[in-house]
Amino acid sequence: MTTRAVVRGVGHYLPERVVENAEFEKSLDTTDEWIRSRTGIERRHFAAEGENTSQLAIRAAQAALADAGMTADQIDAIVVATSTPDFTFPSVATMVQAGLGSTSGFAFDVQAVCAGFVFALANANGMILSGQAKRVMVIGAETFSRIMDWSDRSTCVLFGDGAGALILEAAEEAGTPADRGILGVDLHSDGRYRDLLYVDGGVSSNGQAGHLRMQGNAVFKHAVIKLAETAHAALDKAGLTAADVSWIVPHQANLRIISATADRMGLPMDRVILTVQDHGNTSAASIPLALSVGRERGQIKPGDVIVTEAIGGGLAWGSVVLRW
Repeated sequence: MTTRAVVRGVGHYLPERVVENAEFEKSLDTTDEWIRSRTGIERRHFAAEGENTSQLAIRAAQAALADAGMTADQIDAIVVATSTPDFTFPSVATMVQAGLGSTSGFAFDVQAVCAGFVFALANANGMILSGQAKRVMVIGAETFSRIMDWSDRSTCVLFGDGAGALILEAAEEAGTPADRGILGVDLHSDGRYRDLLYVDGGVSSNGQAGHLRMQGNAVFKHAVIKLAETAHAALDKAGLTAADVSWIVPHQANLRIISATADRMGLPMDRVILTVQDHGNTSAASIPLALSVGRERGQIKPGDVIVTEAIGGGLAWGSVVLRW
């Protein structure tokens, strides 16, 4: 028998404010058709004034706990993936812990930008396999609307706010590719590509929050190749092939990237969970949001093989293969 990190609950939260593409036509030289044709994005959610990343994360966590039929004190660890924390410190994760009314276990943040949730899942999986924790809440939560340059039409129309949460629990399985839970993990980074996607602010550089900067065409080229490669690597580690995949649940950055990656994996788009049209790019929140929405829609079912893959600033990228 082998210990696996098995999904027990999932949930998400989106801020109430919905921003349609047409709103950007009032202040930018852009159109709804331009945004849709180049990104696949139709709308996104923005957090309200005073609504912080930790609040979105808490709401998603509460939904996941309800889905799992668990209480907060049954969770041994909380890992939050975010690049837009409320404060430099304390971590968002400890704020979620307090917001849930939990006084047990431990909590910390992971920062790998858009790949953050994949890296957080890998951390949670490692803690469960080592016996350090039996139940881990993994959250992706972002308020990217707070770091947008609203005069830059190439970036500000792409991003949105939201949060998604997943609860993993240790379970004994047979130790085969037919097991439930996380079956394969593949992670990478290459700091030489820092200038392709970054925020021009920071505590030790200029003491400012800064704005997101991106070389879109270069990121696109890296994303398509690296995402397909990491997905295949994680499948190999799981003892599975693309033919075994029920759903790709990708980082929801751009419809063209998602489509090109699926094509390189030899999988049709009807096996891809898509939420980018309604949420935009929510960075570390995009995969857990898509998992929760996909399950809510009835697309994801028990026994399905899921491939999650993401790339973000760093560059950092990776993939996790799991059976639901």
